[in-house]
Amino acid sequence: MKDLNTTHNADKSLIPANKGAERPMRQRLASVTGGSSPASLMTMWTDWSLHLAMAPDKQVALAQTAAEHWFTWVNYVSQGCPDDPDMLPITAPKTDRRFRDESWAQPPFAALAQGFLLAEDFWDQATTDVPGLSPAHDRTMTFVMRQLLDSAAPSNFVATNPEVLARTAAMGGVNLQHGFARWLRDQQDQDHKTGNAQVGSDVAATPGEVVFRNHLIELIQYAPTTDKVHPEPILIVPAWIMKYYILDLSPANSLVRYLTENGFTVFMISWRNPDAGDAALGMQDYLDQGPRAAIDHISASTGAQKIHTAGYCLGGTLLSIAAAAMARDGDDRLASMTLLAAQTDFSEPGELGLFINESQVSFLEDVMQAQGYLDAEQMMSAFQMMRSNDLIWSQMIRKYLLDDDDVPMNDLMAWNADSTRMPSQMHGEYLRHMFLNNDLAAGRYSVDDHTVSLRDIRVPVFGVGTETDHIAPWKSVFKIHNLSHADVTFALTNGGHNAGILSEPGHKRRHFHMHTTRDADKALGPEDWITAATPQDGSWWPAWATWLADLSGAPVTPPKFAKPLTPAPGTYVMME
Repeated sequence: MKDLNTTHNADKSLIPANKGAERPMRQRLASVTGGSSPASLMTMWTDWSLHLAMAPDKQVALAQTAAEHWFTWVNYVSQGCPDDPDMLPITAPKTDRRFRDESWAQPPFAALAQGFLLAEDFWDQATTDVPGLSPAHDRTMTFVMRQLLDSAAPSNFVATNPEVLARTAAMGGVNLQHGFARWLRDQQDQDHKTGNAQVGSDVAATPGEVVFRNHLIELIQYAPTTDKVHPEPILIVPAWIMKYYILDLSPANSLVRYLTENGFTVFMISWRNPDAGDAALGMQDYLDQGPRAAIDHISASTGAQKIHTAGYCLGGTLLSIAAAAMARDGDDRLASMTLLAAQTDFSEPGELGLFINESQVSFLEDVMQAQGYLDAEQMMSAFQMMRSNDLIWSQMIRKYLLDDDDVPMNDLMAWNADSTRMPSQMHGEYLRHMFLNNDLAAGRYSVDDHTVSLRDIRVPVFGVGTETDHIAPWKSVFKIHNLSHADVTFALTNGGHNAGILSEPGHKRRHFHMHTTRDADKALGPEDWITAATPQDGSWWPAWATWLADLSGAPVTPPKFAKPLTPAPGTYVMME
């Protein structure tokens, strides 16, 4: 392994000729646009409008749709907006909660809601299935139009939201006064971002010790809770896009605590929150100082011959790179690899990939070059836009118009607000190697100046996808089946990217499908896999714990802490 303090460069053949050049004027423009590329949006808009202009059949169909929507809406309004579901011109999707209150069924608000939903339906059709339009621009145009319409929804304004009007009348306008004051406080960032949740006591509270530290990570070893433990410890590699404790929230839903209670020795990587001084750190640095350094320390301190590994989101992608490099080099210390909502093939990355193209990445690189990192707020805005109704507009209505911000921040909300920065070099390499070029899946990704292949991985793999994941769609996570020469056990659980993983036993309304595909078995596509998979009620955690135990040796005395540095959760998680 190379020196951990050495900064490694990405494959230079993938870096544009002007990547290292200073572009102060373009950086200024990029800062004004927030890192969004105007050229990318204009190209998409031009592509859509030109192809729509050359599609007379599509234009006729849209004209017919517009006419039908108009006459249906006029007929509904002329009848006084009857409160009969069968008389509604259009029904909102089950996931749309904006107009569920019964006050939206009364005129004139029913007319506003129905008109808005009809407009959404028209523009969905106008931006979908335009002949000749590239699939990427088709999906992106539909997404952009939906975001623009969401911002103009009648639920977002005082005068057109009956719930807000009723609250304003009942409180004599005090709700709006409080909302404005709260908005000012939020702009000044006076409130602690995690609310009342205290890191180390309310969240990230499982007892343990930091047993290793380098510039990028603190390695936490958790205290055993059983007299005997399996001889193979578990290393968890979380994403560095947020703080590590998503997997160690409250005691009731801590995956770490659950594993220790089931006889496993657990180690967790806690990533440092980088600043401008870390701008030159790249993917290889995160690999060397992250999972590689952690595996070396665990092997040396515990004497374990084999180590179970698990990676969440970006951490799973990095873990798969580490596993492929170890397999290439004949390093057989891994007992298994678990990928939690983690992608290894980025050919279908979901909504996050809609705006990741050469133009956008180049603009973002200019912003990061000027700052030295990608700011947490810049990053979180992209995730919020994917679910703008739930994460932006509904929150603004509740906080600033309805004065409903007295609901305490729960542990997941506190974690979600505790975001981190990303070094410019690393994030640029990640976007280019994964999203733009899909190098890992194609066998072009290099570690130590030599390519690695996921097909070299032979250790058992456990994959977890979540049904409504908008960051790592489960069918994308599922692609590990076709990339490795391993027995893959895959679990598909209900929930989203975070909630589906936080699926502790006893959680209400949880269910999952699970099936094992041996390396020698015939390949199954996602749809055929669901048919073959066994549906089960409850949490997938016990199934995973059983899978790990079956691959582990007979229980032994727990290993001792090797020269602990500081109690968990450590110091890096506290860095702002």
